[in-house]
Amino acid sequence: MIKLIVLLALAAVVWKMAMGRWPWQPKIGSARSAVRQQARALLGVAPEAGRQDIIEAHRRLIATVHPDRGGSNELVHEANAARDVLLADLPLHVQE
Repeated sequence: MIKLIVLLALAAVVWKMAMGRWPWQPKIGSARSAVRQQARALLGVAPEAGRQDIIEAHRRLIATVHPDRGGSNELVHEANAARDVLLADLPLHVQE
C-alpha cells in the first residue's frame, strides 16, 4: 500500500515537472486560446497577423458596425475587445 502511494506521489511530481501543473489542476490556456480564436474570427485575421493587419481589420470592422452606420455600441465594444486581446498577445518588439 505504501509503495502505491509513493508511486502515485512520484507520478504526480513527474507530471508537474513535465506539464507545469498538477494532474488535478485544470488547463488554463484552453480558455484563453478560445478567446483569441474568437477575436481572430471576429476581425477576420490569420493567427500570424501582425500589428498593422489587426489594426486595419479593426478599422474595417468598426466602419461597418459603428452606430452611425446602423450598428450598435455593443458591436463596437466587441470589436475593440477583440483588437485589444490580439494586440496584447503580440511580442513587445512587434508592437513598437
